[in-house]
Order: sequence, then C-alpha cells, then structure tokens
Amino acid sequence: MQLPIYQPSPINVATPPNIDGDGFSAIATDGVSVTAKARGHYAVISLGCPKNLVDTEQMLGRLDADGYRMVDSVEGADFVVINTCAFIDSARAESMAAIDEMLTLKREGKLRNVVVTGCLAERQQGKLLADRPDIDALVGVFGRNDIVSVVDELYSGLEEQRTVFKPAAVNPLSDAIRSAVTPRHFAYLKISEGCDRLCTFCAIPKMRGKHFSKPIEQIVEEADRLGRSGVREIVVVAQDTTYYGMDRYGKPRLNDLLQQLDRIESVDWIRLMYFYPMYIDDALIDTLASAKRIVPYIDMPLQHASDSMLKRMSRKTTRKLQTDIVKKLRSRIDSLVMRTTMITGFPGETEDDFRELLDFVHELQFENLGVFTYSIEEDTPAARLPNRVDPEVAIRRRDELMALQQSIAFEWNGSRVGGNEEVLIDAAMPDQEGVFIGRTRSEAPDVDGLVYVSQVSEESPVEVGQIRNCEIVASQGYDLAAAAID
Repeated sequence: MQLPIYQPSPINVATPPNIDGDGFSAIATDGVSVTAKARGHYAVISLGCPKNLVDTEQMLGRLDADGYRMVDSVEGADFVVINTCAFIDSARAESMAAIDEMLTLKREGKLRNVVVTGCLAERQQGKLLADRPDIDALVGVFGRNDIVSVVDELYSGLEEQRTVFKPAAVNPLSDAIRSAVTPRHFAYLKISEGCDRLCTFCAIPKMRGKHFSKPIEQIVEEADRLGRSGVREIVVVAQDTTYYGMDRYGKPRLNDLLQQLDRIESVDWIRLMYFYPMYIDDALIDTLASAKRIVPYIDMPLQHASDSMLKRMSRKTTRKLQTDIVKKLRSRIDSLVMRTTMITGFPGETEDDFRELLDFVHELQFENLGVFTYSIEEDTPAARLPNRVDPEVAIRRRDELMALQQSIAFEWNGSRVGGNEEVLIDAAMPDQEGVFIGRTRSEAPDVDGLVYVSQVSEESPVEVGQIRNCEIVASQGYDLAAAAID
C-alpha cells in the first residue's frame, strides 16, 4: 500500500502498518507488537529529507500505538499529518502547496483536521498560523513526541493550545515506537540531530538546534532491531555524519560506530550519507575500505570549489583540501562511488568562480551530483551579503554544470554494461509482469538512478526485498537495465 495523497517527491511512497479487521498492529523498535482498536483514521504527507522521514515514522508509531489507523488515501481519513520541509524556496513552496491542498479538502468537508509538523512549522510558527488560520495544530521539530496528545485534544474538541514548540533537545528523542514509511527492506538510521556548522546559507541550525549525538549503544541496538525486522539496507543519516560523537564523547566517534554497525549480521548493506570533508582520518578510511557491510558509497555535499566562495559560505575548507580528500578516498576504497551537491548563484559568485567549479567537477568525476540555485534564507548571514547574482544567471550556471555532470554520469553508466552487480529489488514495475525496479550499491534511494531488472527464469523468481545478482545489459541516461541471473 502507498500514500498517494500528495506526491511532489518520491519519498512519500510508504507501507502502512498491517491492518487486521478494525484494529491494526504497529511494530515497536523493541520488537513488541502493539495492537489497538482504531480510534480514528489518518493520512500522512512526509516531505523533505530522510532525516525528516525518520521523524515522520516516529510520529506514526506513536499514533498507531495509541489506536489511530493510517490509511492510504485522504478520502478515508479523518485527519492528515503534514511533516514539512523548509530548507530552500522550492521546499517551502512544496510544503505550502500540500498544506493548501489539504485545507481546501477540509473546507469542502472531506477532512476533519489538518496538523502541520516539522521544519516549516518550526521556522514560521505564529506567522504560518496567522496566514492559514484553518490549520488545526502546529507541532515543531522537537514537539514530535507530543503528536498523540495534540490529536487527542482535537478529537475531544479542545483547541486551547494549537501549537507545540519545544526547545532543541539536549538528549536524543525517544525512538521507542517507529512505523515504517519506507519499503520494509530498507530504512534510514538517524545517528544525530541538529548541526554545529554555521554555513552562511543554511537555516538548519535555527530549525533543528545544535548537534547532539545518540549513544553508540543505542544506535547499534536500533540497527540490529531494524535488521531483525527484515531491513536489508540501512542508510545512515545526520546533518553532519563525520561530526558524530563530538558533543557526547569530546571527539568524533564515527569510526567506532561504523565498526560496530559492520558487525551486525542481520543487515546486508550500510550506506553513508551527509559526510563533511573534515574529520575523515586514516582510521576511518581503513574501516570503510575493509568493511563487510558498508557499501563503497559516500554522499559528501561540498557546495562549491572556489576558495572565495567556500570562504563566503563559511565552509572552513578549500578546493585543495576537498580535492585531496576525494582522491584519497578513491585511492583507498575499491570501486568507491561519490555523490555530492553544489550551489550556483551564491552572492558574489563570479564567472571565474563558476569556471573553477566546472573544472573541479570535471577533474573529480563524481558519479552522482545534484545542483541547487542559491535560495535566500531569512535570518542567515548570506541573506545580508552584497553582490547578489541574477537568478537567470544562477539558473544558466546550474544548467551548464548539470550538462557537464550528465556527460560524466552517462559515460560511467555506459562503462557498467556487460558487468555483473548485486541489485536490491525495491518494487515491481506496475503493469509489466516480470520487470522490477531496484538499485545497486552505487545508488541511494530516491536521489540516484534506478535499475530495471527483468526476470529471466520462472524457476528463479525475482521478489521485492531480494538482493539479486544481475547482468547489466544496457544503460539509458542515469538508469540501467539488467537481467536477473541465478
């Protein structure tokens, strides 16, 4: 089952808890089945990054445990929970569009309540409620554990308190109950919250507070529970993964954490996202190079390559340092695939700065790369910088950079044809019997290309959640075609 209510991004694909008659069963992270009578029906819209998706799953777990039942269409829902994103202009517009669509349904009598949670609620607070008074409740990022009390009050007719905002947590929020929104065979594992980086373009610290890390033991236990529940791939996420442990242990401890995660036999793949180019030492690289379960894939958002731009962004790095660390990672980790993101049109970016960025991308040949045009974020230092770049220039630069990346990615994909790679099967292809959609170790869910897998033999059927050895038979743009082999 899916959540097709409003799907501006593929991250909304989900599987509601198993339904049994008038009740349902939600699975707690301790493996205990929580069964309750359905008190009401709700639909969910989850927008933004995987870190936000984990928050969604935690809220759903609490609602499920309290007796509310998730449905796959707004038509069968009493209320809707919208977990919003506010990272850049387009994300805010997407969130606003979802809110407005649900408020329209409410005014038409098709929904009873609209609850808005997440980063946009946290950032705009009273302004959002003033602009859209039909919103029934606002729940900030750190109020997510109160979602049940919010909904209970709405159901009982109490509306004295329509907002729940709490200060940034200093300890990890509870993950006691989590209802999966992703397909059962992969899950995101958040190892820390917040961010201590003060990049001049970013408002995340204002929305999610300072960096705080979960204890290693808690993360390992959660990962093992996910593996034992059927998860084949764990995707490690944080605002700044390589900074993990600095607050709790006084030094980065990602290496220690990954060594323990790599020993979890119930998990097949561990994927690493949101690396920062600092705190990557030889010990960490050795762990990545020798790991059994950590796939050779690193997402490292670099944002730019011109030293002047990196300084204005307060990235605390240089082109040389970035080049050196990427080359070092590639030289030490076999078949490493790199993903990064870049920003064009940042205030003060000249044509020379942009040409340096093009040269950097051409030199390092990232397999996967995304580009954003600069978005003015209120209350950030970059919003006050002079020498704004014309938006049309920023778009032209984005398109030129993506054209370069396209040639790099297409050539790399073409080089894979004829080889054999393991593919994690994510879904069956609609209306095409014997065709499936999956990913190799080189593709992260939702952001990279896909592999279309054909079942060759009925005696060896392909099933969702399997990891199948496949022959890559063709490439088409960012995607691949493959045939499952025994």
